Amino acid sequence: QAQLVESGGGLAQPGGSLTLSCVCSESIVSYAMGWYRQAPGTQRELVATISRSGNTNYADSAKGRFTVSRDNAKKAAYLQMNSLKPEDTAVYYCNADPGNFRAFGFVELWGQGTLVTVSS
Repeated sequence: QAQLVESGGGLAQPGGSLTLSCVCSESIVSYAMGWYRQAPGTQRELVATISRSGNTNYADSAKGRFTVSRDNAKKAAYLQMNSLKPEDTAVYYCNADPGNFRAFGFVELWGQGTLVTVSS
């Protein structure tokens, strides 16, 4: 089964920036890619998604500050996070959703998560 590996998390100051990366062990062309996050004591929530064709969708909390992108050639997805706030502190998870390609045997994938801490 394919695997997702995230990187790029760490400590950032309020107002700072971080870029998260997610690399898949196989081609991502058949997947919509997404980023989710989970803060302590809360449920996992959607941050941003990018479809196979490149259409993007953002949570209200991410609009105007975060940018999701993908590079199919590198089998990777990215989340550029600017103007970070303490409330952005969470474990960020990469997701690969095969959508209708489940009919061809593709399965949904999750990464192991990368911790983002926003604090002064």
